[in-house]
Amino acid sequence: LTSGRLNSYLADIEEQAQEHFERIVEQMKQAQGITEQLKAENQMEWVRRMNNIQTCAREIVEKEIIYV
Repeated sequence: LTSGRLNSYLADIEEQAQEHFERIVEQMKQAQGITEQLKAENQMEWVRRMNNIQTCAREIVEKEIIYV
């Protein structure tokens, strides 16, 4: 705090967490076969599955980056 580096450190952690989150979501979408076609054909199923993936990805990021 006194050296003024806390904000830049936290911004760096936030950026790393966001990039990791996006990468995990994309990997999980591919692994589970979630496509734009599914989104067009069955929006509720797509939303359900995407919410599940995002929740899992958030937990992974928190465990690996935030709460280390």
